[in-house]
Amino acid sequence: MQRRLILAALIVALPGAWVYTKAMARLAPGDPPVMAAPAEQADLIRVDKADRKMELWQGERLLRSYAIVLGAAADDGHKRREGDERTPEGRYVIDWRNPRSSAYLSLHISYPDASDRAAAHAAGQAPGGNIMIHGLPNGWGWLAPLHRLRDWTDGCIGVTNAEMHEIWALVPDGTPIEIRP
Repeated sequence: MQRRLILAALIVALPGAWVYTKAMARLAPGDPPVMAAPAEQADLIRVDKADRKMELWQGERLLRSYAIVLGAAADDGHKRREGDERTPEGRYVIDWRNPRSSAYLSLHISYPDASDRAAAHAAGQAPGGNIMIHGLPNGWGWLAPLHRLRDWTDGCIGVTNAEMHEIWALVPDGTPIEIRP
C-alpha cells in the first residue's frame, strides 16, 4: 500500500516539476557579473574528468579549483555524437557566453572542432554541440548541496550558481580549455 502511495505521489509530482522547469528556463538570472580585472583573469581552464575537478589557471598560478559534474555518460570516453551524454576530451576554447541560458549563466566550449566533425561524419552521425560550463537549471539553484551526487548534464560541465558567477567573471572569451580523461 505504501509503495502505491509513493508511486501515485511521483506520478502527480513529475508533471509539475516538468512544468516548473520549463517555466523557470525562460527566466534569466538578471545582469551577469562584471568581468574581473585582466590581472585576475584565467588564461587556461583544466578539467580532469576522472577526478571531477576543474581548475582556473593564470600562467603557473592556480586561481580557483571546483568540484564539477559532467555528462551522464562522461566515463565512457570522448564525446562522439549528438545525444551520447559524454563530455568531450581535448583542447578547445571558450568561444562565447550566454547570460540568458536555461541554466544559470553559461560559457560555450568550442566542441565540435574539425576532427570531431570529421569523425562523426565518417560514422554517419551528427557530432552534437552546445557543450557549456554552466550553473544549475534556472529555478533549481536550491539543489546546489545535492547536485554533485551524480553526473546529470547532457555532456556539459556543471557547477553551482555561486561558482558559475565567479567563473563567468574570471574567464574571458578565447580562454583555452583542456579536458582530460
